[in-house]
Amino acid sequence: MTSIQKTDDEWRALLQAKGAEPVGFQVTRKAATERPFTGKYESHWATGEYHCVCCGNKLFDSETKFDAGCGWPSFYQATNNKAIEEHVDRTLGMTRTETLCSQCGAHLGHVFPDGPQPTGLRYCMNSASLEFKPKD
Repeated sequence: MTSIQKTDDEWRALLQAKGAEPVGFQVTRKAATERPFTGKYESHWATGEYHCVCCGNKLFDSETKFDAGCGWPSFYQATNNKAIEEHVDRTLGMTRTETLCSQCGAHLGHVFPDGPQPTGLRYCMNSASLEFKPKD
């Protein structure tokens, strides 16, 4: 159960105030997907942390990011086992595992079992759902 609840108008205002990508609201609150190879973090390799753009929950460390060649930022491990919730997604005629921010319920992307070791997972995230914070 997510602990942060807001109306759609409140989420829109918050994302606009943060300068989020234009598709940010549709991605995070309506489970849309940005087009592949268009997100600002797809080819971003700086050292730091990736947080939920809606609430600031820490999701991933840059050390777990890898180039999956899929067009979206990919990570092999979440920052901890409580950062992300997973739900079965049966939209678009297929079964996938949707990933959501555990604090605010923002749609992040999907996780697939075709990533590198040590986990074998590929967290395929929308850049529009993420906020990068560089390491000091």
